[in-house]
Amino acid sequence: MHLVKCNDMYKRAEYQTIKSRLEEGRKFIQVVMGARQIGKSTVVKQVLKNIDIPFQFFSADNVPATNTAWISNCWAATRSLKENKGWDSAILVIDEIQKIANWSEAVKKEWDADTFNDCDIKVLLLGSSRVLLEKGLSESLAGRFEEIRMTHWSYNEMKECFGMTLDQYVFYGGYPGAAALLADKDRFEQYIQSSIIDATINKDILMDTPIGKPALLKQTFELGAAYSGNLLSLNKMLGSLQDSGNTSTLAGYVNLLNDSGLLCGLQKYSVDMSRRRASIPKFQVYNNALKMVYTPLDFEQAILDRKAWGHIFESAIGAYLVSQAFVHRFEVYYWRERNDEVDFILHKKGSLIAIEVKSNAEKTTQGLEKFKQLFNPKAAFIIGDGGIGIEEFFSMDINKLF
Repeated sequence: MHLVKCNDMYKRAEYQTIKSRLEEGRKFIQVVMGARQIGKSTVVKQVLKNIDIPFQFFSADNVPATNTAWISNCWAATRSLKENKGWDSAILVIDEIQKIANWSEAVKKEWDADTFNDCDIKVLLLGSSRVLLEKGLSESLAGRFEEIRMTHWSYNEMKECFGMTLDQYVFYGGYPGAAALLADKDRFEQYIQSSIIDATINKDILMDTPIGKPALLKQTFELGAAYSGNLLSLNKMLGSLQDSGNTSTLAGYVNLLNDSGLLCGLQKYSVDMSRRRASIPKFQVYNNALKMVYTPLDFEQAILDRKAWGHIFESAIGAYLVSQAFVHRFEVYYWRERNDEVDFILHKKGSLIAIEVKSNAEKTTQGLEKFKQLFNPKAAFIIGDGGIGIEEFFSMDINKLF
């Protein structure tokens, strides 16, 4: 099960967006945001290599959070180089900017000073904690920035870059760094656990948010990831977790995990907002690799176990939908009324799309018919048995459905 090594020249779609924005005149701060280990820094470095504008690249990864002067020092170094070398324009890139306390205030001060002094320094910021980035952007930098949202790798990207098969993508998800490790289950799981799960929880969440029970946060993630694609009430979760807490604490933890691109709890679709919030969440990972770390089955066993594969299949589709929702800014729900249910409801600007996942012939689709009668969605379709093939679905531009 050896995959080909990805060609270093492989460029994701965001490459062109970032390059063209940096080649424009200085208008906005460009902010590249997305989860860990999806290639944000890689694509920015590819752009910098192929652009004719001089640049300075700094990373806040190991800078103490309290060192707020660090951002101003990066800026001063870039200004002085620009002046000494007689550059017309320069690019300043700061990676993991959200690690620095009050980063947005410092960025605003320096950006506004450059604007006032007609100093042509274009700025590109990167970060993996979108909640901290968005908080800083909305508080201090309104009207001064544009977002470039990056998400997990799609099936087409993993196939083109690594030669991954459809079944492999459904099972292993789309982390480029893990693609070379599929032949060794232990190494694959270790990479996902240490480079993604632990790094996100310890570096992105716990460093920036006062959490009363860090062990409970981690257990919430593990249980939610294992149950990805399933409904699980927070009360039932509390019963399964070793550390007691309350449901509002758990709901808060799920929100933090969602903001970090690990796991979300989909709400039940209802016209009434308060009923949505009170619903039992349907847990959904952003990348199926995060679910597979907690499954006892290996790839070959999972494919032969129809029931287990059905859950994995549905979680893979959900992962693709919530990742696309982050980039294209639509909402994802599920719907259930007594025995009728629809796996995914997409909502954007008043339009509804209903999607039923059918991994085997036993599953009925009467819920889809019921939902159509009640809510008249713009589109309703089945993925899998008797509907759109999963490969075709993974190639669809979801945004065009609305």
